[in-house]
Amino acid sequence: MQSGYYDVTGGMVTQFNRLDVISNNLANLNTPAFKRDDVVIADFKRIYQDAQDSMPIQDNTKEAAKFVNASVVRVPQISQEYTKFDQGALKSTGNSLDFALKSKDAFFMVKTPKGIRLTQNGSFVLNNDGILTTKEGYPVVPRNYFKNSQFIKIPQNGSLVTDKSGNLYSDGNPIGQFYIATSDDIKSLQKDGDGLYKFPNLNSIEPTSKKDVVAQGFLESSNVNPVFEMVGLIETNRLVEMYQRVMKSQMDDLNGDAINKLASVRA
Repeated sequence: MQSGYYDVTGGMVTQFNRLDVISNNLANLNTPAFKRDDVVIADFKRIYQDAQDSMPIQDNTKEAAKFVNASVVRVPQISQEYTKFDQGALKSTGNSLDFALKSKDAFFMVKTPKGIRLTQNGSFVLNNDGILTTKEGYPVVPRNYFKNSQFIKIPQNGSLVTDKSGNLYSDGNPIGQFYIATSDDIKSLQKDGDGLYKFPNLNSIEPTSKKDVVAQGFLESSNVNPVFEMVGLIETNRLVEMYQRVMKSQMDDLNGDAINKLASVRA
């Protein structure tokens, strides 16, 4: 068994997965409020050792771990993928239906066919019924939604103005308030497509207490740094090329050398 060949193959697959993450970051460079993803790479043995103490049969697990093939479990793998919620720059659009949040742990709530979701992309529109929605058609949830199940509706030909706390007015008359959600553990949020986030427990989400959190006529830019991502892209491509050369060496040079030597051994 050529364990080195399989180690290199595992390393290459890990870099391919990292390349997918970097490519997705670059593809969303101009997506409002997009938060970049990153990965933590570690070898399997380290991941195994970190987890084995929490396994149910600790003694047996530790005894069995002595027989793990160390030459195989050193293969680099992605041990964690996470989202960086750093605040992106605010960009003025002059559109009264664009809203930016000034805090990295603040989110708008929207109603989707799969349930309530969070988003930081405040690029909203009005549907045919005058209800404020995302561009995908998901209604924006107001503060009192869980009491009356009503969405934010703008009177026909009415204007829309919001203050810094998210209170909404049309032609000077109050019509509701954004549900600006926050969580003590934003790391538990998971991306769910279309700039949305899902969370494991609705009870862990509560309205923010911040008073200066909404900016109308602005959108939050993506927090992707194109220079940083391009450096990662070049680094990943070079690692893949290096792994390819090692694989070629394993298959061609070492195998050829082994065959020639075995063929020259006399019985």
